[in-house]
Amino acid sequence: MESEAPAGGDADTAGRRRTTAEVKRGLRELSAELTLLNRQVGGRLGLKDVDLDCLDLINAHGPLSPTALARRAGLHAATTTGVLDRLERAGWVVRERDPADRRASRVRALRERNAELLELFAGMDSRMDRICADFDEAELALIAAFLRRTAAAGQDATAELADG
Repeated sequence: MESEAPAGGDADTAGRRRTTAEVKRGLRELSAELTLLNRQVGGRLGLKDVDLDCLDLINAHGPLSPTALARRAGLHAATTTGVLDRLERAGWVVRERDPADRRASRVRALRERNAELLELFAGMDSRMDRICADFDEAELALIAAFLRRTAAAGQDATAELADG
């Protein structure tokens, strides 16, 4: 005997597929808008997109060795050297000896420059505060978990492409 789907099961499945597609579309739109925002910020600071991406990685995870930065950014070592040269000349980072291994170097962001970045991102930051004010703490925790899992999925997909 065939089991019957609960009433509305097909409609529920179709609705879930539509909503999932809407989430994916929203994430693509968000990615595009954040790319454009970063391009504007980079342009104001005289930084290339890849320079701003690397600066963000150094600010978030640094100090980093040039090799670790290249790995995180998915860049070739020679490209990373060029990025670091530009960031250092512009006064955004400093290369210093790694205290754990004097033969190695690491890159540290110059935090005193962060005010320039914060000022350029202030418009987006205040808009995000207004959006977050519409959600309660439990909803924000759910959104934060979704974003963390989505970022991890992006890291995994990037690694798969890089490996094969």
